[in-house]
Amino acid sequence: MKRLNNLYEKIISLDNLRLADEKARKGKKKNIGVILHDKHREEDLLLLHEQLKNHTFVCSEYTTFTIYEPKERLISRLPYFPDRVLHHAILNVLEPIWVPIFTHNTYSCIKGRGIDGCAKQVEKIIRKYAGRPLYCLKIDIRKYYPSIDHDVMKRIVRRKIKDAELLWLLDLIIDSTDGLPIGNYTSQYLANLFLAYFMHWVNEKLPTILAGLLHVARVSLDATEYADDIVFFSDDKAVLRAALPLIQRYLEDELRLQLKPNWQIFPVAVNRADKTGRALDYVGYKFFREQKLLRKSVKQNFCRAAVKANRNKKLDVKAYKQELCAWFGWAKHSNSRHLTKKIIKPQFYEACKL
Repeated sequence: MKRLNNLYEKIISLDNLRLADEKARKGKKKNIGVILHDKHREEDLLLLHEQLKNHTFVCSEYTTFTIYEPKERLISRLPYFPDRVLHHAILNVLEPIWVPIFTHNTYSCIKGRGIDGCAKQVEKIIRKYAGRPLYCLKIDIRKYYPSIDHDVMKRIVRRKIKDAELLWLLDLIIDSTDGLPIGNYTSQYLANLFLAYFMHWVNEKLPTILAGLLHVARVSLDATEYADDIVFFSDDKAVLRAALPLIQRYLEDELRLQLKPNWQIFPVAVNRADKTGRALDYVGYKFFREQKLLRKSVKQNFCRAAVKANRNKKLDVKAYKQELCAWFGWAKHSNSRHLTKKIIKPQFYEACKL
């Protein structure tokens, strides 16, 4: 693999810092950090440029807060300037370099993919197994972001980059706190990069290894990765049982990651009435072979939002749709017609019909 050099000057150039400032402020113009920065915007960018040029830049301290949806997580936040502007400047240059390394079945925080792309890939895989048995292995990495090892992360970064100055800056950001902080713009890409070569191994080498272990010509194995949630599919349960210890060994030995003990191997049910299997609960949906329903927690939040909107007598159709537009997106991509008809305000139902 060709390792790249001469990237640092592009990142710290004033033109790139100005571009990063424009990108970082989108939707945040009322943010106090943006307001303070705008009082001396050009001077700030010149100062940041000089600090990076002279290697005197120091990462700011994080502030943290906890969110509870979709699950409890500690979120780390950096000030808008200089850190968030700098992270955008880095990704302006490194995003087109890193994204091609990610496999086709990696979806978290990648433009044009995301939850919708991941869900479509799962549906595509399910269709691929039409007329054949379908088993699923679902694994989850224990505390993925906080447990990312800095030495391993730096080694992976160096597989593509050899620019010493850029490596100094990336090491500075990686070492700015334990693990990878959830909330950093760069963390999204570094987290995908951390698993990228594992996913290449899964796609390109694991099927051959399993065929040798099971003494067959070939095995059927498909995978989808969304951050720390990874799902494997096969028409043979023995393939998934043999794959699990190999996957676990790779994650432990190569990446120093631990699997949660809640891994599951199960047949995917045809529909909700089928008791011979079960649904795959993944990326906000419950996937059956012939159905795709909303996850229970997503459905509950949708219902609560609808109840709140239904009680607000001041909302017209447009405002009502705006209030629930995020939930309509979930419902549109699932078999939720009965649910929406039941909870949407009757006089608005036809206008909101999906």
